[in-house]
Amino acid sequence: MQEDVRRKLIKAAMKAPYLGREEEHELALQWKERQDQQALHRMIMAHMRLVIAMAGKFRNFGLSMSDLIQEGHVGLLEAAARFDPEREVRFSTYATWWIRASMQDYILRNWSIVRGGTSSAQKALFFNLRRLRMKLQKAGGTTPSEDVYREVAQALRVSESDVAMMDSRLAAADASLNAPLRSDSDPTSERIDFLICDKPQPDELVREAIDGERKAQWLHQALGTLNGRELTIVRERRLSEEGATLEALGASLGISKERVRQIESRALEKLRTALVKHHPELAA
Repeated sequence: MQEDVRRKLIKAAMKAPYLGREEEHELALQWKERQDQQALHRMIMAHMRLVIAMAGKFRNFGLSMSDLIQEGHVGLLEAAARFDPEREVRFSTYATWWIRASMQDYILRNWSIVRGGTSSAQKALFFNLRRLRMKLQKAGGTTPSEDVYREVAQALRVSESDVAMMDSRLAAADASLNAPLRSDSDPTSERIDFLICDKPQPDELVREAIDGERKAQWLHQALGTLNGRELTIVRERRLSEEGATLEALGASLGISKERVRQIESRALEKLRTALVKHHPELAA
């Protein structure tokens, strides 16, 4: 919405006549029952003052007043679509919630490139904690203390860690990772150069994948030295995700669990011998 368009909208809204209770009720009925667009237009224009006033309350968030008014207008239309004229409630009272919610959602989406919480508790935390920070700054304070965190957490029914996390987001502005650090020693350095990644480097991943394939092939060859019963026990006990118990294998093979343990121990020793024979480096 351009600035001149916003001025025209505000001017038109201020000139729009107020609606009495009976007239408002009649217009709401016409819109709900007959989808009368003219009735909707009169209702909307009569309440655009409310949108403009609400936008003024959120002007300190650094966002365009035109965009806030536009979002409030969307909320006003949503309120008109949901309003039930048969209830003993003025449209302005009902619409206020939708206008505020629409603007708050817009602020949360655009205030930072880092998405904040979208639950009602997180929204309340964002706006209440920011208001608290502004009061502290005006009073000459710095940041909320742990006691304040605790009070806010109890009042809004969120954890203290959520309060601390939200406060850290409010305290720091967005910054590009490609922004130069302007260091005299290295003027070409960017913020992204100092980010630490715990994940392996690409060459390490490739090396691990190749080693894994090679060792899997070695193991497959070594398994060929086992007889049928030994191979069954090793596969069921060592190479399956769940791992069969000695009792289960004994019952399946018709032998005792102690005999299963002995065969397994012998099979593992045969595997170790076969692997070391062909690949001595594994003995280390």
